[in-house]
Amino acid sequence: MSDSSSSGLHGPAVRSERQHTLGASFSLEGIGLHTGEMTRLTVHPADPDHGYVFQRTDLEGAPRVPADCDLVVETRRGTTLEKDGARVHTTEHLLAALHGCGIDNALIEMDGPEVPILDGSSWPFVAHIEEAGTTEQEADRHFITLTEPITHRSEDGVEMLAVPPAQDEFRLTVMVDYGSPVLGTQHASMRHLGQFVSDISRCRTFVFLKEVKALLEQGLIKGGDLDNAIVLAERTYSEEEIASIASLAGKEGLAVDSGKTGVLNNTTLQYANEPARHKLLDIIGDLALTGCFIRGHILAARPGHAGNVSFAKELKKLSQATDRVPHYDPTEAPVFDIHDIERLLPHRYPFLLVDKIISRSDDSIVGLKNVTMNEPFFQGHFPGNPVMPGVLQIEAMAQVGGIFALSGVDNPEQWSTYFMKIDNVRFKQKVVPGDTVLFRLKLASPIRRGLVHMTGEAFVGDKLVSQAEMLAQIIQDRVPSSTSA
Repeated sequence: MSDSSSSGLHGPAVRSERQHTLGASFSLEGIGLHTGEMTRLTVHPADPDHGYVFQRTDLEGAPRVPADCDLVVETRRGTTLEKDGARVHTTEHLLAALHGCGIDNALIEMDGPEVPILDGSSWPFVAHIEEAGTTEQEADRHFITLTEPITHRSEDGVEMLAVPPAQDEFRLTVMVDYGSPVLGTQHASMRHLGQFVSDISRCRTFVFLKEVKALLEQGLIKGGDLDNAIVLAERTYSEEEIASIASLAGKEGLAVDSGKTGVLNNTTLQYANEPARHKLLDIIGDLALTGCFIRGHILAARPGHAGNVSFAKELKKLSQATDRVPHYDPTEAPVFDIHDIERLLPHRYPFLLVDKIISRSDDSIVGLKNVTMNEPFFQGHFPGNPVMPGVLQIEAMAQVGGIFALSGVDNPEQWSTYFMKIDNVRFKQKVVPGDTVLFRLKLASPIRRGLVHMTGEAFVGDKLVSQAEMLAQIIQDRVPSSTSA
């Protein structure tokens, strides 16, 4: 089902709860800002949960590099990814375009090392995306929804703050202040991602002329030009200085007014705060490396790629922790209630430590225990300071694993589950009366010859309280009693 090609203020792909990909492939070609090499780039539709993935078709084996903040290896004047020796430079403008247009999944083929800089903004990519259109997919979109403030401050003075959203929107506010008399202090904001195309995507990258020589000497901006970056002069430069910089850049004969300050290009700013708006664009592109859309308000002071990527890693960790916590709705009917559990397990009071099973799949199970002050172990563990023993948390976890194994065999009442090994046990925080403990176990390997190898985690609320890796064996050694439940 194709959406409207517009990703404007109320673009359906941007505001959707479902994943989207491109309606068709598109290609473009251009020079890389830093490498100075020409690259032809083709963006293809991709399957649900594919994410953004770059593919270097010019390298042996056509290696793929996922757009993942954990793969960032360089953030000087751009964001560079690397996996298994394959690098992709200056990813942020294309990723901002895909993300800002509500695209979740795309395969990006490149026959060179760097995403083309084009005009220094995201607009050329956006124009192609809008022409290709978007297609809704049969998969839920991945979100990071902020529930409490997160602060980040880097050594270079970058400050970022993320707070819960007033509405389920991605909002950005940025302040830029580099102590420049030309740039001054600038602010920019985006109230929701639907504003990206109209208000942010056309804003170009910028550089101070005083930085150009040093950047060139570092081997950067080899493809830089007045056509793909706003160049700012904070003082007047002599013709000799201009000629020297132009020669270093391989741009002899560059037509620049040597007596001019401010914007040196033969252009005017599209917005008075275009540099600040471009910083918003960079943040969107770098945070796309989390693999999720964000519900929250992010405020950034003096942002740069290093700080953006560092903050993206924090958000990704938050997402991974949130995804690990099992969903529990007490109003939903359990998969197995206590009567079902008693038919599966031989355990009885006071050692039956599972109250119900709320989900089971081919390779995982989630069960829970409601912990009350009536538990017999609290009488001695400890008087005046009731704490559920860690060994009983692991026993409860194992019982959930036993239910998983026994619910997959015929005549489960004839089988028993025996521990063989417990590894990597960790206790993170106390479990006390009033807690509801959710146990999630996953198969670490397929069940063979009755051997069940599972990893388990226990949660109270959104906090991990314990974890372990367990190996058990199920054996058909029980004789059902005629009086058993």
